[in-house]
Amino acid sequence: MTSPFDAPVPDPAPEDRDARPQYVLPLVVRLERATPPGRTDALETSARAVLTLLADPRVTEPDGEWAERVAAWEDARIRKVVRRARGGEWRRAGELPGITVSGREAEVRVFPPIPLDGWPKDLVKLQVSGTDLEEAGPVGAPEPGVPVLWLNPELEMSAGKTMAQTGHAAQLAWWRLGGAQRKEWAETGFALAVRTADPAAWAELVASGLPLVQDAGFTEIAPGSCTVVAEHPALRG
Repeated sequence: MTSPFDAPVPDPAPEDRDARPQYVLPLVVRLERATPPGRTDALETSARAVLTLLADPRVTEPDGEWAERVAAWEDARIRKVVRRARGGEWRRAGELPGITVSGREAEVRVFPPIPLDGWPKDLVKLQVSGTDLEEAGPVGAPEPGVPVLWLNPELEMSAGKTMAQTGHAAQLAWWRLGGAQRKEWAETGFALAVRTADPAAWAELVASGLPLVQDAGFTEIAPGSCTVVAEHPALRG
């Protein structure tokens, strides 16, 4: 019997990707005025939310409720959009089919992919811009052995944009792992860290062969910008 963690890896760059129906993966971060989460916690929680969706039986089982939509999304451009919600907006978002993932303070809800022009009314009116966050406290070194998503130290992005980038980096790492490695990661609750790379180390990370996010340039930054490198211990040669 095939494990759901042995799902095939999609072709990351098919030539006709732009010609296929386009989908987007919505993520909503809870952003209450009085208690906003720390920036790094939100980035890490967003990445874990994407992984949690990819490992969910509704995605991995052949007849899973979300399997067809995720497959269509992966066959086109891998778009992710992060919106923010508070109060009643957050409660209404929680009533839609999806998965809420919690960090130390952050809460991120991820939803199955939707067509670009098919946003549910309770999500389409949520704000995208203005999703910026401060750190809640000092950010220390990553714990030994934990996968690290390294941010480009030369780029400035909003928290919302960076959350989408860390989610994509985690997804690229997931695609590279074997079934047993995926299962082991899932059993940790998808433990990971997000840190800004040392400028002296960034070029080496980009050239390392590790999963690298190169942004399409739809918002904030230039097309082809290298944004995140995913360093999972299992992917180090």
